[in-house]
Amino acid sequence: MDKSEQLGEEKISSLLLKFSIPAIIGMLVSAMYNIVDRIFVGRTVGEPGIAGITIGFPFMLILMAFGMLIGIGATTLVSIRLGEKKKDEAEVIFGNAFTLLIGMAIALTVAGLIFLDPLLRLSGASEAILPYARDFMRIILFGSIFQNISFGMNNFIRAEGNPKIAMFTMLIGAILNIILDAIFVLNFGWGVQGAALATIISQAVSAVWVLYYFLGKKSMLKIHIKNLKLQWPIITQIAIIGSAPFAMQMVASVLSIIINNSLKLYGGDVAIAGMGIINSIAMLILMPIFGINQGVQPIIGFNYGAKKFDRVKHALKLAVIAATIVVTIGFIITQLFTRQIISIFSKNEMHLVEFSVHALRVFLLFLPIIGFQIVGASYFQAVGKPKQAMLLSLSRQVILLIPAILILPIFFKLEGILIAGPVADLGASIITAIWIYRELKNLDDKHQMSYIVQAQTD
Repeated sequence: MDKSEQLGEEKISSLLLKFSIPAIIGMLVSAMYNIVDRIFVGRTVGEPGIAGITIGFPFMLILMAFGMLIGIGATTLVSIRLGEKKKDEAEVIFGNAFTLLIGMAIALTVAGLIFLDPLLRLSGASEAILPYARDFMRIILFGSIFQNISFGMNNFIRAEGNPKIAMFTMLIGAILNIILDAIFVLNFGWGVQGAALATIISQAVSAVWVLYYFLGKKSMLKIHIKNLKLQWPIITQIAIIGSAPFAMQMVASVLSIIINNSLKLYGGDVAIAGMGIINSIAMLILMPIFGINQGVQPIIGFNYGAKKFDRVKHALKLAVIAATIVVTIGFIITQLFTRQIISIFSKNEMHLVEFSVHALRVFLLFLPIIGFQIVGASYFQAVGKPKQAMLLSLSRQVILLIPAILILPIFFKLEGILIAGPVADLGASIITAIWIYRELKNLDDKHQMSYIVQAQTD
């Protein structure tokens, strides 16, 4: 059986395990890039180092946003074309995506280096933190092309039915990053610069691995020179489909900037560093959800293209259940062992630990329902409905969280920033539940219609 054909024939639960587990492992390992940086920097440089990385984080999200715009947008189109048995069209999309990933990385690197200091100040950097943030981000920007290739192109490995190889892409880079962090930060004492250098070297190795795969014999999709020439209709399609995850990441960047400035106003550099720690912990918990999304996306996309709507519905339900289990386990662990987890990131700075412990318990209060919200939003992206996907993806971070961040601190000061998290989580989950309920009814109707048409044909 063709590796893409298994998406339409094999048992959904088996497919979800086969595709999601490698993606989950890969995303968890990928999350270690940022987390390990903060652990090593936190235990050596301390609070200003963590705060500096936190200040630079919004711009790392922007780099990732453009990688997701192209990588995920093109992957969705490729999955649908493969489901429609149009391999040649899939390869044209693939080639255009490769060109876009490289061109976008170069443009962002140049722009970022030119405006680096003003951007970091915009993100809430104080004069004490600015040197740390500058040292970190300057190196990260130089390596953005490696991130785009490794992260963006890795989506296509998964789309053509090779989730284990996609997992190894992330595994290689993340393990190397941990090793290099230990050498550069602990042994050489290079601080935030060492952490950034470890990150870009690791991403470069991952990029080489991805290119080796697609230039070899194992890949179904091939890089053809004729397909590298950009075609406007394809660029438009990629941008439309990828707009939901792109917008979500861009808004996450804006949100981080707003939070950083609010934290600076009401809590200072300690609060910024503390929220950086919380973001790392939340990322570790939520990355498996993104892994489930990556695993289920080609299953949903292929079967939607093949008009097997009963399989689409089943895949969505299993993904929601799996995501909910993951975040619930994460919630229980973080609530029971809060202080022990926070202490991993600090070199005995008690003021930082005390703030972070309280902030973690409040800000992630409704974590158990977030798995459903994230999977529900990404479903619409997988079936090529970017408007719905964008609305649900942004509901938590735009419609609810940003206003809450701006309004609640007026009344509750620093505590208002923390309360805004669970308020947005609950509201976004309710909105998503309404939309998913309607979509499931729609899928039932499509499945019934497809069954009737087939019966008449037979």
